[in-house]
Amino acid sequence: MRLVTTPRVTFLRALADEIVAQYGHGRMIVAIDGPLRSGKSRFADDLADVLREREHAVFRASTEDFHRSRAAQAGYGADTPARYVGYGIDESALRRVLVEPFRMGGSTAFVTRVFDPARDAWVEPKWITGPEDAILVIDGRFVLRERLAGLWDVRIAIDGDPTDPADVLAYGERDPRVVASAVVDLSDPGHPTRR
Repeated sequence: MRLVTTPRVTFLRALADEIVAQYGHGRMIVAIDGPLRSGKSRFADDLADVLREREHAVFRASTEDFHRSRAAQAGYGADTPARYVGYGIDESALRRVLVEPFRMGGSTAFVTRVFDPARDAWVEPKWITGPEDAILVIDGRFVLRERLAGLWDVRIAIDGDPTDPADVLAYGERDPRVVASAVVDLSDPGHPTRR
């Protein structure tokens, strides 16, 4: 399906061209980081749509859907920004049911969502498969942190200074804009630019 050409879609098509140039064959994961309410999820959705426009098999995931329950987080101490940065996301589940099986190619099923943070409840996992050549677009706060760095093929950061206390802590440890292959300014969402 051909998307309506807008300045945002034109920008995304150029970014998709860069990604596809690196792509070749096999599985590839594109990770998009940014501070709270920076527009990273919508940007990831739109990038996935543009990649689909190019007839690639594209899957979407968000670290929001890999949260630990509030009870599980409480096991790591008081409810503080530091606890959320360190233990809010179940990185083990993210690796075990999404990243590792996705990397194995077309014969292994993977899960793009295990938890509903709004309900603070696990969801019934939906195991899906895809072709040998596929792209996973994942977004989330802290996704470009050092301990996850080796998981991603393409790293994109949404520009913006952190204001949420958890983001301030995470950016103090490792600013995703420094390690990203592309930094995108969404201060005017309809007209993104590279920084």
